[in-house]
Amino acid sequence: MTNPKYNNQYIFYTPELSLKPDTAHEIHDVMCANAAANLGYSSVLIYPNRENHAVSPISVFSPYQPQQPHLEFAKFYDVYSNLQIAPLPLPWPIDKISSKFTDSSTLITKYYLPVHIGPYTKIVHTRDWNFVKASVKNKIPTIYERHYFQDKKFEPEIVSNPYFQIAITQSEPIRQSLIENGMPPEKVVWLHNGFNQSFLGRQPQAAEKWRQELLVNGRKYLVVYSGALYPFKGVDLLIDTAKLLPEIQFVITGGTDSQVADYQEQVKQKQIENVQLLGWILPRDRLVSLFQAADILAHPHCSGKSANFTNPVKFFQYMAAGTPIVVTEIPPLMEFKNSPLIANWCPPDNPHQFADAITYALEAYPRKTEGYTASIDFSQQFSWENRITKILSYVQEDMRPTIQS
Repeated sequence: MTNPKYNNQYIFYTPELSLKPDTAHEIHDVMCANAAANLGYSSVLIYPNRENHAVSPISVFSPYQPQQPHLEFAKFYDVYSNLQIAPLPLPWPIDKISSKFTDSSTLITKYYLPVHIGPYTKIVHTRDWNFVKASVKNKIPTIYERHYFQDKKFEPEIVSNPYFQIAITQSEPIRQSLIENGMPPEKVVWLHNGFNQSFLGRQPQAAEKWRQELLVNGRKYLVVYSGALYPFKGVDLLIDTAKLLPEIQFVITGGTDSQVADYQEQVKQKQIENVQLLGWILPRDRLVSLFQAADILAHPHCSGKSANFTNPVKFFQYMAAGTPIVVTEIPPLMEFKNSPLIANWCPPDNPHQFADAITYALEAYPRKTEGYTASIDFSQQFSWENRITKILSYVQEDMRPTIQS
């Protein structure tokens, strides 16, 4: 174990962690843990190690081994800090035979947590309800994150327990759903997501290189979208918008290989020549210069249930980049409409209106190599570090971890 400080670790548990695209919740968990490390806490991200099936007997008897992230992990998640990770071994037949006793959650919550992890832990932060219950039962202060509507009642003995400190959601509708299902109102708050500190660093040379590479066929303007490739996210709408603006280059990043292939086929079928899909950008810090290279950062989103509670990370990354944004009007983001943010807003679901909004933004907010200071300054409050600080402010003082000297 790497110099643990007894009973002072800020533990983040995520039930799944991979180095694969389309992992928004995993990215969220890594960013939270990384931010805590940046603030000086002894932050450890733990997760089931589903990649390595060759488990030695010794590792099972000493499963908790915090370590520095390997280079591939650091590049994928854009983390270069004091963050430690602790992949937990899953010996055969864990998750290979279907039963309660061979389930990885049982191994982790009934054995690893109380015996090996708990003695070093000051507080737990997780989206996994089983891990929440186990932590509270082991008298470990716990922070719970819930990003979707609650569909069943909470156990009163857990949510009323003093070791259950706070539940964090991402929108008021989700907060209300937790309360309706038994969460004490004073124990649930909603907070926006954040952005990684790397998005504040200016990269003018790298941005110019992107523009030289992407602006082809005489096009002078670059519109960039980054995020998950799902129809409800507005990707189809953006492609239809691009067809209306053939003189502008549209670039879409993110998604799995199959999603990228499907959308490339859609672009081909619609005979659209000004859309390029780049897939998952690695290392992730290259997104910083790509966002700065753009004339406009596109934030389309369709109306519907998902639009009422989404809190997309890309919106806050866009802010920090200082590039003008064209934003669909969806409930969780409406509070920003009257902010200093350099953005143009339009109704959802209509490519013609989105196209008009892009055209207006290009005229009203010409690209600045240094970015728009108003957006960059406004974004500072939404860093992942500030989010962690706000979360800990809801935790009883004697249950908070202390910053390492």
